[in-house]
Parts: sequence; C-alpha cells; structure tokens
Amino acid sequence: MSSNVRTDDSALSRADQFLFKIESAMTLVAGLSILAIMLLAVANILGRKFFNLPVPGFIDWIVQAVPIIAFLGIAYCQRLGNHIRMDMLVGALKGRILWAFELFSIVLMGALTVILTMGSWSHADRAIRLGDSTIDINLPTWPVKLLVPIMFTLLLARLLLQAWGYWKALWSGEKTPVAVPLIEDTATLAAHEAETVSGIENGS
Repeated sequence: MSSNVRTDDSALSRADQFLFKIESAMTLVAGLSILAIMLLAVANILGRKFFNLPVPGFIDWIVQAVPIIAFLGIAYCQRLGNHIRMDMLVGALKGRILWAFELFSIVLMGALTVILTMGSWSHADRAIRLGDSTIDINLPTWPVKLLVPIMFTLLLARLLLQAWGYWKALWSGEKTPVAVPLIEDTATLAAHEAETVSGIENGS
C-alpha cells in the first residue's frame, strides 16, 4: 500500500518499519473482528427467523468486539497520519516551523496518551480483581479491557518515534524526514486512495 511515510536505512526508519509490522498485524485483527461480527449478525438474524434460535449472548459478543475494532488500529492510523487533524492549517506551515508545530502536537498527544494508559490500566485491573463479566452469558471483560492500555502503550511507542523524527527534522532542517507522515496535496492523496481501493500501486 502506498504511504506518505518516507523510509531509509537509518535506525529511526528501521524502528519505524518494525513497529509498523506490529501495527499492521493489529489492524488486520481488527478487520477480521469486523468480519466475524458481520457473520455473527447474519447467523443471529437467520437463526432467529428460520429456527427461532438466536445466537446466545449476541449483544455480549458485540459489546466485547467494539473495543477490539476501535483500538487495535489506533497506532496504525497515527503512523499514516490518518487521524483527524487540521491539514489546511498545518499545510500552510513550512520548514522548521512546521516540524516545531508537529513536535509540539506529538508531545501533547503523548502526555494525553500516558494519562489514558494509566486510567485504562486501572479500569482493567479493577475488572480482573472483581471478576467483571457481561450480563447475559457472563463473558469475562478483563481481556478486552486489558487490550485498551496495551494499544495505548503501542500508540505511545509510535508517538515517541514520531517525536524523534520531528526533532531530527527540526534540528537538521530537512524537508522530508523519515518515520513521520508527510502532508500530501489533494491530488496525491486522491491517487493513494485510488491505489488502496484498486489494490494496484504505481509501478507495480
């Protein structure tokens, strides 16, 4: 898949690519979870309609799947710069001013992520100690709740790598640093989206 993140043979880029493999695997699991929930919903509808036999604990399974779908791809999206951001504002900045702004944003995001990690870990720990479970079929909730601080930790690792990349760019003044999402113009962004949909990249 096309990416707006430049790579090279530096230690930073190697760390970025290693972490991206983990992030991609987590995103794949999230996608498979969506597929599983869709199949479960079909089975629930057909079972209820034709056999009067709905899937036991269907709502419980859905509730458990939502955090998996929501959080497993969070670091992947950050790596590609796909989270909501003010590209019109940031795109007007150039050079060291841009990298300073990006670095400041990453530091703020990192501080918030640390707080969210601590809070979600406390929530997961409470679920483990109390033996928390779902209402219908008593699925234990702690595995999914523990997944949240784990994914926030992975996001924090991604933010640290990006902070490293932006700091290097700020120090050296380079125009296209590695391991950080570079802002694309509308035409390039549209081309990348077309490649993603078609599964065909330029030059392949």
